[in-house]
Amino acid sequence: MKMALNVIKMKKMKGEGVPLSMLTAYDYPSARLAEEAGVDLILVGDSLGNVVLGYDSTLPVTLDDMVYHTRSVARGAGNTFIVADMPFMTYHGGIDETLRGVRRLMQEGHAHAVKMEGGLEICDTVRAVVNAGVPVLAHIGLTPQSVHTIGGYRVQGKDPEDARRLMKEAKALEQAGAFGIVLELVTEEVAEAITRELGIPTIGIGAGRRCDGQVLVFHDVLQYASPYREKRFVKTYADIGGVIRDGLTRYVQEVKERAFPAEEHVFAADESVLDSLYGAAGEGANSK
Repeated sequence: MKMALNVIKMKKMKGEGVPLSMLTAYDYPSARLAEEAGVDLILVGDSLGNVVLGYDSTLPVTLDDMVYHTRSVARGAGNTFIVADMPFMTYHGGIDETLRGVRRLMQEGHAHAVKMEGGLEICDTVRAVVNAGVPVLAHIGLTPQSVHTIGGYRVQGKDPEDARRLMKEAKALEQAGAFGIVLELVTEEVAEAITRELGIPTIGIGAGRRCDGQVLVFHDVLQYASPYREKRFVKTYADIGGVIRDGLTRYVQEVKERAFPAEEHVFAADESVLDSLYGAAGEGANSK
């Protein structure tokens, strides 16, 4: 049986040049399939707001949402390292409030670690959470919870000043105790430089080929959406959305045509059962 990784093994994998595979999942069946496929880490991302809850951003996602979905994922992938996102504005107040949210994700959601977006401004929080015994995965570059502040979904690290900022943030988060850092929509050159400088793993999404691992969204990998929007940094490995749509269309058509259920889908009753409902044929005739 596959055993879950831990933060020590992940750091060792970086040293050995073994890439980490990470996938988002938001429910029991997708988590189970991800584990069966052999992914190293599952991220229960607040991207569930866009992907499965129908919001136009991650901002409306609540801590209750994250606990509920993390617990579902944990039931499906009991032998995989699970990271849960801290949702918008749950780790920018007092440390006591932050730790209450962390406790819920760990105790009620059964996560192994939490993820936080941000740079220098969250380093003290990261340090406090790590000191409380909880592994933290950091996240810099494009940070969806701050999309309005950074001016939209823009690639980061395209000029020297921005590159220096990202490097400074990454080093500070490592110093604060983060066990790894997600780099989202960062230029390949900058992501490679950060990866070389850090002793902890980097996991890229739209950050090029030189990170220590990669993460993609379950529904993007399988094109499980309608309508599906193409993304340059995503590779689709199967068009499950098309298969599902075709299957459901055939189901509706067969119901309308009374082709389903067919004989092989029904259960026959004994004659005695019918007699008990309606009486024997002769008795029915005499009663008229």
